[in-house]
Amino acid sequence: MKKFLKRLKHANRISFISLWFLLFLYLIAFLADFISPYPYDLQNREYALCPPTAPRVFHDGRVSLRPFVYGIEIVNPAFQEYAADTSRIYPIRLFAKGTERTLAGFLKTDRYLFGTGDEGKIFLFGTDLHGRDVFSRVLHGARISLSIGIIGVSISFILGLLVGGVSGYFGGKTDVFLMRMVEIIMMFPFFYLMLALRAAFPPNLSSVQVYFLIVVILSLIGWASLARIIRGMVLSLKEEEYVLAARSLGLSSFRVITRHILPGTFSYTVTALTLSVPGYILGESALSLLGLGIQEPYPSWGNMLSVTVGNLRILTGAPWMMIPGLFIFLTVIAFNFLGDGIRNVADPKNW
Repeated sequence: MKKFLKRLKHANRISFISLWFLLFLYLIAFLADFISPYPYDLQNREYALCPPTAPRVFHDGRVSLRPFVYGIEIVNPAFQEYAADTSRIYPIRLFAKGTERTLAGFLKTDRYLFGTGDEGKIFLFGTDLHGRDVFSRVLHGARISLSIGIIGVSISFILGLLVGGVSGYFGGKTDVFLMRMVEIIMMFPFFYLMLALRAAFPPNLSSVQVYFLIVVILSLIGWASLARIIRGMVLSLKEEEYVLAARSLGLSSFRVITRHILPGTFSYTVTALTLSVPGYILGESALSLLGLGIQEPYPSWGNMLSVTVGNLRILTGAPWMMIPGLFIFLTVIAFNFLGDGIRNVADPKNW
């Protein structure tokens, strides 16, 4: 691992930075319950579409001993107009007390990494239409959007390797049948096939069921192109001397494929899968954006963006509602940069 990181840093510094950026995103997604200052479904109706409240360190020309936020004054509740009330100061405390919630599904606590207590409000990314903290929802939404990419790619990786490996190794009727099946899947446009598969299931599913359904749909669509390329690589690898030696020793076909042929394709597949993760993230976002993905109140970056579609008032008056789109953009760009870097590292010509 250390050698790989060194090569990646030497080959492409942007890819190296992208790797650490992605690891940081997955870390904060994992710790979202602890980092977020509010539960993702906590509503503060009186603060609907409240703009971000930036932490401050200066008050009346003096430096405060600790960061703080001003109170929020509601100027016009009908049009969601707010102003900072400089007469009220709320220090930002570590491990502040707040609404009780459950960590990791079983540990109940009322402590948060940071906060202002029960009276003050700290909305780093503002609030949404229901007064829910956008920062907290972005962190929790990262769990859905980022994990779908990794889980979906893992399933596609297994299916693509097995189908492509079996097809290329055995050839004949097996090859013809499997490749025709792959071509049938690939002939349908990705987005419309995804919509058709989602529409085939009942609409009244729970968010957990929808989550696993989206993973399955994206995985069933994404493995076909990988299987086709793996099949071509296996056709050439199965004639190598070490493969012929393994077969002459009486090893089973399954062992020859899994131990001697498929590992030879890893340099390509790892790169291809890294570049495929953004497609899964965008697929989930598209489904959620259309109302077919993760349902409220559970957040994902896609369904958080859905409220901005066709709503000119939010686009012009509450631009912070577009922050989930920024995270999608940065994540997709980071995965693409990382994929390019891994491709350079995995190419033996660059060693």
